[in-house]
Amino acid sequence: MTVPYQTRRSYSLGQAESPNMSRNNQFLGDRPIEQTSVSLLEGLATTRAIRRYTNEPIPETHLRDILFSATRAPSGSNRQPFRFMVLTDGDRAAQAKEVIAKSAQNIWAEKERNDGYAQGSGADPDSPKSRMARTMRGYVDNFSAVPALILPCMIRYRAPDPMEGASVYPAVQNLLLAARALGYGGVITGFHKPVELELKTLLGIPEEVFVSCTLTLGKPQGGHGPVRRRPLDEFVFTDTWGLSADWAIDPPGTRFTSAGPPKKNS
Repeated sequence: MTVPYQTRRSYSLGQAESPNMSRNNQFLGDRPIEQTSVSLLEGLATTRAIRRYTNEPIPETHLRDILFSATRAPSGSNRQPFRFMVLTDGDRAAQAKEVIAKSAQNIWAEKERNDGYAQGSGADPDSPKSRMARTMRGYVDNFSAVPALILPCMIRYRAPDPMEGASVYPAVQNLLLAARALGYGGVITGFHKPVELELKTLLGIPEEVFVSCTLTLGKPQGGHGPVRRRPLDEFVFTDTWGLSADWAIDPPGTRFTSAGPPKKNS
């Protein structure tokens, strides 16, 4: 049961919980937040990539809670090298959004051509391929209007390493799950990469800082729900590569999809 905010008691982190306090209350920092109906496991299985947003801004209190959750993620040796550039409605934010928007439009136009989105089943407006193309085109065309643009960054303390993402991407996933819990949605892209130097100059990001991805966030026009993936036994092996584990069985009702970009002739 959700306790009305004004009737809740708060306590500082580390303070013992009173026996009279509900164990269903969740806390971020020293302030209780509303309990959602989404369990952790449900959230993991139903957090979709959201690319269509309403114009509703994200309150700073929600941004705070989302980013607090992100910063609780693990990192190598607990160095906590992740940092987040949060861009909403300022002049510099608008410039950064526009810079990435142009990059996104160029990247998608090339991918649309190369992957043959207008061919095969793409000619059918009701096909999954065609729907994906419309979603992506709408996303990149409206990129500069996203409610919040977040650039997860990592402070490098040594030469670039293939493993360094392990100290930033868990924080990104925490961010998306926290956003889901508060009624928002987002998606990760690499649209910043061709314009990373321009962004760093615009935003004053030091040379040694690595911009790991681009993340947009907002209130979904649609909604979250079960995601489609390959069957579990295609992912999980035991003892020998390619030997599926007997216990790797999907829950009843799971829906599947193939992987990879659409084929040009599909």
